[in-house]
Amino acid sequence: MEFGFTIAAYAVAAVLFILSLGGLSGQESAKRAVWYGIAGMAIAVVATLIGPGQGLFIVSLVLIALGAAVGYQLAMRVQMTQMPELVAIMHSLVGLAAVFVGFNADIMINNVADIYDANGLVLGAVGEDGYTAIGLPKEIHDGLSSFGQLIAKKSGVEIGILRVELMLGIWIGAVTFTGSVIAYGKLAGKVDTSAKKLPGGHLLNAAAAGLSLLLAVLYMSDAGSWTLVLLTLLALFIGYHLIMGIGGADMPVVVSMLNSYSGWAAAAIGFSLGNDLLIVVGALVGSSGAILSYIMCKAMNRSFISVILGGFGGAAGEQMAVDGEQVAIDADGVANALDEADSIIIIPGYGMAVAQAQQNVAELTRRLRAQGKSVRFAIHPVAGRLPGHMNVLLAEAKVPYDIVLEMDEINDDFPDTDVAIVIGSNDIVNPAAQDDPNSPIAGMPVLECWKAKQVFVSKRGQGTGYSGIENPLFFKENTRMFYGDAKKSLEDLLARIS
Repeated sequence: MEFGFTIAAYAVAAVLFILSLGGLSGQESAKRAVWYGIAGMAIAVVATLIGPGQGLFIVSLVLIALGAAVGYQLAMRVQMTQMPELVAIMHSLVGLAAVFVGFNADIMINNVADIYDANGLVLGAVGEDGYTAIGLPKEIHDGLSSFGQLIAKKSGVEIGILRVELMLGIWIGAVTFTGSVIAYGKLAGKVDTSAKKLPGGHLLNAAAAGLSLLLAVLYMSDAGSWTLVLLTLLALFIGYHLIMGIGGADMPVVVSMLNSYSGWAAAAIGFSLGNDLLIVVGALVGSSGAILSYIMCKAMNRSFISVILGGFGGAAGEQMAVDGEQVAIDADGVANALDEADSIIIIPGYGMAVAQAQQNVAELTRRLRAQGKSVRFAIHPVAGRLPGHMNVLLAEAKVPYDIVLEMDEINDDFPDTDVAIVIGSNDIVNPAAQDDPNSPIAGMPVLECWKAKQVFVSKRGQGTGYSGIENPLFFKENTRMFYGDAKKSLEDLLARIS
């Protein structure tokens, strides 16, 4: 069978990718799952290099080496706190690749059509035997690229399907590109994290989507490639405007949704190139990203449709005033409370990641458990700025998996808890989600740590944090603010706990 090795290799790679995706669902199997993914990608790259479209090996190897070098540098330089923005910017590259591949496919279709026309033939014409009548002189046919030869064998219906595929790839890719760039900017603090829309809001998005559909119809009616250019510009605008209209509190969902977009863009590339593995992998990434986004939306009480359309995460009206004052406590006070406590729940957030305090948190956990105290971790589904962010940090610090619990598993235990320690969290422990219908996070399920007997909040200062939402927890009578950098504060606390 022609290119039988490539087909078999793609099947093996697809299985490895599925195993990798499945293994990432658990902390204990995640490391093995990563190696499955690495092996699958290595097999896929080698099979592609020696499979259909082979050639230009030197150029391909040079580009692979350059990409590997850039990836290595990024991996070595990027801190764990910067992983969310790294993921976002990587999504943008997938989207941009989809745009380039789509335009390349359109150019190739037009070039092959011109060659047919020059030889008095019609691209996509079907002969009496039901097969495409190539009819090109052998030297001209053999001079085409492998992609050009693939197009030359397609019927008119197949070429029409290819045009639909490349058009969708360009549109989804362009939306993903600008959306991911804006998401990167918000996560990196280079773009205002508040929800901002141009005058007209959703009407502008709807108008751009309507014009995109009109241009798609014109393109399929052979109006010319100019329609694709305008379609791309509209998609770039939609991606920009959608993500600009999303508030900082909801950026974890945005990252997950953009992950889904990039997967569908990759699948569209696979259809355009006739690459089965890209189709499978793109569908895996697209569907898993969409499922994760849906789960996270439920965890934040958001509508899945509103995530796709953008423009959520803003206040619905005047928010409730917060009364009282924040009462500070020092390391001695926290140490005394922990000495008297029997049950402790630790709630990590992005502040722990910023301070790189996970090792100190793990050491505190070890010392308290050695004293016979019950210490557990409460993880909110959207803690940090990336799904699973806190789980990764705690696993890095070798915190036992069995004491790291999800919100639904531990939320009912707070009334029976002596001490709750909040480290760099804000929205996920904000009682306004339950008490204030006008809060930007109204209805969002949160960790009800204020029900514990005592609450200590490790926080740099009195600011409202990344999302800009005030937290009444900080003003409650049983809450004390443990101000300072989380890593330094925990070092002071560890010095007082044997």
